[in-house]
Amino acid sequence: MEYFTIDDFNLKGKTVIVRIDVNTYYDTSSKKLFDSPRIKAHSKTIKELQEKGAKLVVLAHQGRRGDEDFIGLEKHAELINKYLDKQIEFVDDIVGEKAKKKIRELNDGEAILLDNVRFLDDETKEKSIEEHANSTIVKELAPLANYFVLDGFSIAHRSHASVVGFSTVLPSMAGRVMENELNALSRAFFDFGEKFRIIGTLLIHDLPRFQLKWDVFILAGAKVDDCLKVMERLLKSGNLEMKKILLGGLIANLFLHCSGIDINDDNRKVLQDMGYLQLEDRARRILENYKYYIIMPEDVAIEIDGNRVEFDVSNIPEKGLILDVGRKTIEKFKDVLKDAKYIIVKGPLGMYEKQPFSIGTKEILETLSNLKSFRLIGGGDTSTALEVFGIPQEKFSYVSLAGGALIDYLSGKELPGIKALELSYRKFKV
Repeated sequence: MEYFTIDDFNLKGKTVIVRIDVNTYYDTSSKKLFDSPRIKAHSKTIKELQEKGAKLVVLAHQGRRGDEDFIGLEKHAELINKYLDKQIEFVDDIVGEKAKKKIRELNDGEAILLDNVRFLDDETKEKSIEEHANSTIVKELAPLANYFVLDGFSIAHRSHASVVGFSTVLPSMAGRVMENELNALSRAFFDFGEKFRIIGTLLIHDLPRFQLKWDVFILAGAKVDDCLKVMERLLKSGNLEMKKILLGGLIANLFLHCSGIDINDDNRKVLQDMGYLQLEDRARRILENYKYYIIMPEDVAIEIDGNRVEFDVSNIPEKGLILDVGRKTIEKFKDVLKDAKYIIVKGPLGMYEKQPFSIGTKEILETLSNLKSFRLIGGGDTSTALEVFGIPQEKFSYVSLAGGALIDYLSGKELPGIKALELSYRKFKV
C-alpha cells in the first residue's frame, strides 16, 4: 500500500492528531446543529482509537469564513458524544496555551475536540504540502504529537493546513473513514468494468480524463461553485451522446437566471449574498455551448406564508424563496432516470430538511433506490437525506460521505490529502 493505516502502528499512550469532517447543516434561526452520517462515521474512528489507548486531539471545521454557519464546534462535540462510550471534551481554543495544556494533560484513551480550525487565518490558504508544514496549526501542535490521522476523505481535495500540513513532520495515516471510502470506490470501479491504473489502493493518475461512465448526473445542493466545476469538466470531456445533467438547488436558480428567467429579487439576493452571481458568466458560457445536455426545472416550489406553492418558472412571483423543484420537474427527472444505466447524484434538489420542501429530494431518491442501474450517491447532504427519509444505503450501488472530493477523485484529479498520505508513507516507512 502507498499509505499507512491505523493498523500499522501501536498507538497506545501516543498523542494522535485526528482530522475529521463533521461540517454539517446548521439552522441559523433555531441555532440547531443537525446530526449527519459523517459525524456517526468519524465517531467510530475516534472510538476505535480510544480503545487502542491513544491520546486524541481532534481537529475539524464548520462552514466558511463570512457564512452564517461559520461557528465554533461545541455543539459538534455534543453530537459526537452520542456515539462514544468515553466522552470527548470540547476545548474553545486551537493553538493557544489552553489547548496545549489540555493536550499535555491527556491520559490514554481520552479525546479533546479543538475549536474550528478555519478560525486560523492561514488554514485555508492554498499552499503546497511542504509550505503548509509551516502553517500555524502545524508549528504549534505537531511538537506535542506522535502521529497524524487523516480520516476525512470528504476534505482530501483541500490543500489546507490541517489536512496536508502534518504529513511531512509526523507519520501520517488514513483513518477508517478514509480507508473505507477508498476501498469501496475501488470495488465499485471494478464491479462495473472500469480499467484503471492502480497505485496503492486506488489512486487515479495517468488516465484520459473522464473515464467514468455516466449517463445522467444530478447536480444540486448549495455549493454552486463546486457544481460549476463539475459541469465544466464533464461537458468538456466529449462523448456526450445521450448524456444529461439535471439541475436542482441553487445551481438551478443560477442557470434559470442566466437563461433569462426572472427568479425574483429574493432569490437573486441569496445568490448575490453567497457570491454566486459572480459566477454567471461561467454559467452562461456553459448554457451557450451545452444547453442541449442540461435539464433545468420547469416549475419550482416557493414558500409563501409558510406554505408550499408551485409555479412554472415562467411565472415566478415577485416575492418568495425557491426551496424545491415542482412536481412537473420531478416527473420529468424520473422519466430521464428510468432509462439511464449510470447515474451519479451530488446534492439534494431542495431544502429537504424543511417540510414541505423535501418532496423533490425524497421522490427522486426513492425512485433511484428502486432502479437496477449503477447509482452512485455522493455528498454529505445527500447521504444525510437518505437517513432522514429512511432509505437504506444498501439499495444503491455506493453511497459516499464526500462531495467535492468524490467528484475530483472520479474525474482523475489528484487529491492533496491523498498525496500527503503518500508522501508521509515514503518518508516514514521503515
